[in-house]
Amino acid sequence: MTTATVAGTITDLMWSETASIYDAILAHPFIKGLTSGDLDRSAFEFYTVQDALYLKDYARALSLAAVKAPDEETIILFNEHSKGCLVEERAMQKNFFDVFGLSAEQVWATPKAPACQAYTSYLLSVAYARPFHEVVAVVLPCYWIYWEVGKALAEKGSPDPMYQQWIDTYAGEEFAEAVVAVLEITNRVARGLPDVDRAAMLHHYVTTSRYEWMFWDMGYRKEAWPV
Repeated sequence: MTTATVAGTITDLMWSETASIYDAILAHPFIKGLTSGDLDRSAFEFYTVQDALYLKDYARALSLAAVKAPDEETIILFNEHSKGCLVEERAMQKNFFDVFGLSAEQVWATPKAPACQAYTSYLLSVAYARPFHEVVAVVLPCYWIYWEVGKALAEKGSPDPMYQQWIDTYAGEEFAEAVVAVLEITNRVARGLPDVDRAAMLHHYVTTSRYEWMFWDMGYRKEAWPV
């Protein structure tokens, strides 16, 4: 399966506008450490806990996309994806937490790191307040960038079984199908919109793409509140 972009579509524009961000993500030591196996396990633990906190709010954002969706099929799709965040991805995380010796109570009692707090706050503010086409754009990077990263890392593999499991999840066919479906929705909803609305979609996509880089950087540094 290939990335669902067509020249002239909004997703084509989105990817070209964030190519440097994607390159920076692939070059980040957190991402490179997954395939080399050199990533400090404590950094991956920190990231995984924060990702669990993030996914709870991301699932809420996807449910809000379903609320605002224009047709029944799209309502069903985003509700299913919201459930997937809290079931399939959490099952993977639970495997990791078992290895780390973390209980569910410990995970949910963890405060959000600054980047996680900022990302989820922005995500939910758009999801609650803005129209459907903007909500689709704001949630898209978490789909699309993870898929592209998963595919890129799958070509190299990892000597660490835990890191390989993470890579396989996002490089897998099931996740690919979900991403392609959302890319198609993004292109469809943007078709015929006024330039100002397409600009808003692009703004949200670029912003949350930046947050994706920040999230992995947060994990690598085990980011704490400075005061």
